[in-house]
Amino acid sequence: MESRLVIYNTLTRQKERFEPLHAPNVGMYVCGPTVYGDPHLGHARPAITFDLVFRYLKHLGYKVRYVRNITDVGHLEHDADEGEDKIAKKARLEQLEPMEIAQYYTNRYHQAMDALNVLRPSIEPHATGHIIEQQQLVQQILDNGFAYESNGSIYFDIEAYNKQYKYGILSGRSLENIKDASRELDGVGEKRNQADFALWKKAQPEHIMRWPSPWSDGFPGWHCECTAMGRKYLGEEFDIHGGGLDLVFPHHECEIAQAQASMGHQAVKYWMHNNMLTINGQKMGKSYNNFITLEQFFTGNHPLLEKAYSPMTIRFFVLSAHYRGTVDFSNEALVAAEKGLEKLMNAIADLSRIAVSPQCDAETERIVKSLRQKCYDAMNDDFATPQVISYLFEACTVINKLVDHKATICADCMKELSEVMHLFAIDILGLKAEKSGSNDSREEAFGKVVDMVLELRAKAKADKDWATSDKIRDELAAAGFEVKDTKDGVTWKLNK
Repeated sequence: MESRLVIYNTLTRQKERFEPLHAPNVGMYVCGPTVYGDPHLGHARPAITFDLVFRYLKHLGYKVRYVRNITDVGHLEHDADEGEDKIAKKARLEQLEPMEIAQYYTNRYHQAMDALNVLRPSIEPHATGHIIEQQQLVQQILDNGFAYESNGSIYFDIEAYNKQYKYGILSGRSLENIKDASRELDGVGEKRNQADFALWKKAQPEHIMRWPSPWSDGFPGWHCECTAMGRKYLGEEFDIHGGGLDLVFPHHECEIAQAQASMGHQAVKYWMHNNMLTINGQKMGKSYNNFITLEQFFTGNHPLLEKAYSPMTIRFFVLSAHYRGTVDFSNEALVAAEKGLEKLMNAIADLSRIAVSPQCDAETERIVKSLRQKCYDAMNDDFATPQVISYLFEACTVINKLVDHKATICADCMKELSEVMHLFAIDILGLKAEKSGSNDSREEAFGKVVDMVLELRAKAKADKDWATSDKIRDELAAAGFEVKDTKDGVTWKLNK
């Protein structure tokens, strides 16, 4: 299978042609959430970004195994190696079992992702379900001489690793830079070097989540889970590893070191990272205490929000920027996304109202016949969704002209226009009209009432009762309806 898709590889810092290791099979691993709180906008961006990648690769004909993990142990509150486990702390404060906390927030995450129309991954492994695999990984690294035991904990020996390989190839940091930054911390403690990271931590007496191991009763380091589970489900080498840009260092850097130290070679061919969502230029996240949960966006219940924003508005907002660019939150940007989504969805709905002509006008034919290839070219250039959306908006203008009988389209071009709009907007971008069942019923009844009123107006016109006809038109206009008489009949829309 020849691929024209080009993606940016964080490891090489350049765009590369996508050539899977075992085409048509593609292995993709994406770092999922740590489930100790409600999902926020920062969770939405990587989920939507790699949902887009998943959708597009499948559309191109690849058989994709998409693994997205759930972190439910080992992510400590101060840094990767120190402090209390975030889930255990939540469980202690709320007097619940840690797995109750993890399950509750996993369910909340799934509900939010479903609302955003994010497809479920092929496999969603939990860190707590793969303790054995993580212990095996730690033992391999120990056996190969790249780790050491200290008071029942196991630490990765970065200096030993750096002598044979190079630590910092993903982030571009040197070991000296990392050491210099680490000296700000007080003391080395159990570690030979403060830059070393934990592979296994001995649990303190008060630590709730613990498992037996050859070294101590304890728990795995945060970085181990992705290396162990990626290898289990995708093999020793796989195609794509994704996540947020904030994971490049230390998490993904440590993953590269763990894979190399345990297997003698790297595991991942393409590293992909989405950029951050910010508020006033600062990263949005729990650690910054400036995050807005997705539920708050959906309800409007947050001081920074001027109104509620629908899940599809959030999805459109994320896709309106390139995944490698920074997106800064503002109500103005979300309102613009809301209007853009409405424009696109209305145009797709209006496709059914277009009358086909024997032939197209030249401008319509030019735009329609080039639309598919332009959208493919944009997607193949590192998933350039803003460009795709701009081409779809160009098609929206054509659709509006066709509805208003200011342009003509033949049957073949009409079929092509409809297919391309649905393919890229619905199937690939994952957008959809947001209507509950009850709203569907109300809107259908609403439309029938308007059509009935227009039938009464048509009868009045046929009876040459111009006064009644004009009164109906004027009353509809006063209520916000735009009614147009055309050679093919009457069209109407509600101006919002």
